[in-house]
Amino acid sequence: MQKLIGTISFLALVSCTTISNHKKTEMQLTPAIHKVLDHLEKIQVFDAKDPLDQSRKYYETMAFQLSGSKESVALIEEVSIPADDHQISVRIYRPKGKSSKKSSAIIYLHGGWFISGSYETHDAIVRQLANATGSDIIFINYRLAPEHPFPAGLDDCKTVVEWLISNAETLEIDKNKLGIIGDSAGGALSGALATEIGDQLKFQVLIYPAADNSLNTASWETYKNGPILNKEGGIQAWNWYLPNKEQQTNPLAVPILIKDFKNTPPTLILLAEHDPLRDEGEQLSQHMKESGVVVTTHFYKDMVHGFMHMGAILDETKTAVDEIAAFTHKNLEK
Repeated sequence: MQKLIGTISFLALVSCTTISNHKKTEMQLTPAIHKVLDHLEKIQVFDAKDPLDQSRKYYETMAFQLSGSKESVALIEEVSIPADDHQISVRIYRPKGKSSKKSSAIIYLHGGWFISGSYETHDAIVRQLANATGSDIIFINYRLAPEHPFPAGLDDCKTVVEWLISNAETLEIDKNKLGIIGDSAGGALSGALATEIGDQLKFQVLIYPAADNSLNTASWETYKNGPILNKEGGIQAWNWYLPNKEQQTNPLAVPILIKDFKNTPPTLILLAEHDPLRDEGEQLSQHMKESGVVVTTHFYKDMVHGFMHMGAILDETKTAVDEIAAFTHKNLEK
């Protein structure tokens, strides 16, 4: 099997050289998770230009193979939003069965360790969320590190949200019914964005958020060699995202450092048991609660990081989609 380079990989990667059978057994992973890991070991990428490109293509291949069949939606539109010196690519997913002219909308910020992620990695899950929530999904294809380190990605997200609100009437979107969802690295972006524009949001959903660049929690020690993520890859990703040392303590880059959550709307946080990001997600949840944010935290037992991409094998993916939809409906009705 072609050996992928774990130091820059989003997935670390789950190869025989990363997780031994002994380690898998020690963690008491379920048969379904073993099936996922066995599948990941067999993925190969042959046409990559360099290790970073290899990592990005691996992520796309993984998502394509494990996400399952793609639901049909009413319409998918691609638009380019002008920024200062570039264009930001955005996809708008319109759900089936839209009941009114003006729709609620959810901004979706994808994961990928700040260095990967695209339309291709999240297409299946975003389609499911659009139909389950009945909301238009605004998927932002923000700029990635290391080519575009912090704050480029966050700036793109801010620009798109401003564009969305300014053009809500033309887009047939109700600007008074907006929410935001972010997974992994997208959770870091969402958490930061919500502190700045949270008064314009009805809710926030953080899915196993990347909240802390120190990587020194107990869960990072337990899962430093995987499954799915490893510590070496995490260190490299954060260094690429935050090459400027002064930015490494910026709360807008590292959500665990946020002190003021005053604008943050009601938040749902989904965490996975066998995930090195688990503890920092729990800590972020606690910080938000201490600041007065209404937070619901759901712990997905037996799950690994990235389980939202694994619906072809894991039933928990659909369970999480349903939970997010219920949370969305509850908060949009307020």
